[in-house]
Amino acid sequence: MTALLPFPDISPEIFSISLFGMELALRWYALAYIVGIIIGWRLVVMTVKSPRLWPGEQPVMTPAQIEDMLTWIILGVLLGGRMGYVLFYQPEVYLSNPLAILAIWEGGMAFHGGLLGVVLAAWLYTRRHKIPQLSAADAIALGVPPGLLLGRIANFINAELWGRPTELPWGVIFPGQAAQYCPQIVGACARHPSQLYEAFLEGFVLLVLLLWMVWRQGAFKRPGLVCGTFLAGYGLARFAVEFVRQPDAQFVGPANPLGLAWQVGGYGLTMGQLLSLPMIALGLFLVWRARRAGTLTT
Repeated sequence: MTALLPFPDISPEIFSISLFGMELALRWYALAYIVGIIIGWRLVVMTVKSPRLWPGEQPVMTPAQIEDMLTWIILGVLLGGRMGYVLFYQPEVYLSNPLAILAIWEGGMAFHGGLLGVVLAAWLYTRRHKIPQLSAADAIALGVPPGLLLGRIANFINAELWGRPTELPWGVIFPGQAAQYCPQIVGACARHPSQLYEAFLEGFVLLVLLLWMVWRQGAFKRPGLVCGTFLAGYGLARFAVEFVRQPDAQFVGPANPLGLAWQVGGYGLTMGQLLSLPMIALGLFLVWRARRAGTLTT
């Protein structure tokens, strides 16, 4: 008999209080965003306080500028993440009810949209303050993996974004009618804990790799190298995990049980894989460009 892991008894809410007739709650997902942003911010501040890491031993930003840019980045994450979800995953639903776009508290954020929001916010800020943009992108990339790690763990606690059915011994029995709807399986339906796969690959592995590159290999002295490694690394990790991650319900149907957003002859790619391909291509290009340019010492 295949061993199945029960879903841990963890509430999505850390605590809640009643105030003026309203129920206010702090959820693990919100805390993951907050703590992830703080850790990423402090990591980047640490690098600018270490001049030896930068070309010519001259950090491209001050701690005050990093703090100032953080506000722009947070707005980019929220606006880009929401609009990305609306445009990439459920455009018909939100175009028929545009006011629902504002209901962020009901869920619905897309990483790829958030990434585009961050890119736009950082581009505007660095252009305004005449900051070298590739070096700024490297610094930002270093600060992203902690948020990915904590965010994916929060997805697991929320019992959302689970994987496809599996008989592997670490398959998890996620609660809820949608998670337990597995017509081909008799009894409890275990699924891949794809959130934890992503937390490990996109969060932990990428963080360790980028820290090693920056602090041991002097990667900041090759502008674009850290950013390119992050983009390619995230894209490859997400592309791989998509094979065992359950796609969004709107893509799944009797004629498309795998939930492929693009297919030919029964083979194709999910929406997450399609959106990851440009990241991989751009990341590899930036890595090639940085290594070809060599180390900047002045």
